[in-house]
Amino acid sequence: MDAVRNALLSRLGHIVTAAHNRRDALEQIAALLRGSANYRWVGLYDIDHAGGLVRNITWSGPGEPEHPTFLLGKGLTSTAVGQKQTINVGDVSADARYLTAFGTTRSEIIVPVFDAAGKTVVGTIDVESDGLDAFDRETQTFLEACAMLIRPLWIPES
Repeated sequence: MDAVRNALLSRLGHIVTAAHNRRDALEQIAALLRGSANYRWVGLYDIDHAGGLVRNITWSGPGEPEHPTFLLGKGLTSTAVGQKQTINVGDVSADARYLTAFGTTRSEIIVPVFDAAGKTVVGTIDVESDGLDAFDRETQTFLEACAMLIRPLWIPES
């Protein structure tokens, strides 16, 4: 990873360790991730397995999500949760799983955030772009590192 991304990871780590308020910390993280590569939109989500729901916590971008809460069985997010892996779609118009959030989205990546044991998806990072094939392998690896770093914000304190 390059120096810019390492500096961003350091900044994210500082936000997590200094967090007094989960929502405020996640708002900062969404804005920082969005600005890191001029992404059009970044959203952070909670996964409620018991209720079968996905809930938006916060977002950074031109507008709120079309579906701030939706059933766990819908969209690319559900695929990421079910498969327990990142879903990277270069052209959402060609993927029937895509749950339209913005008409201008061309590509999307959903990165799971795991619990402390690394077995259950408790949240996601959702990044959208108005460009096709916006997320290369290096970007995916970087966003997965971000998910690992910020996961304490999903893990309840004991």
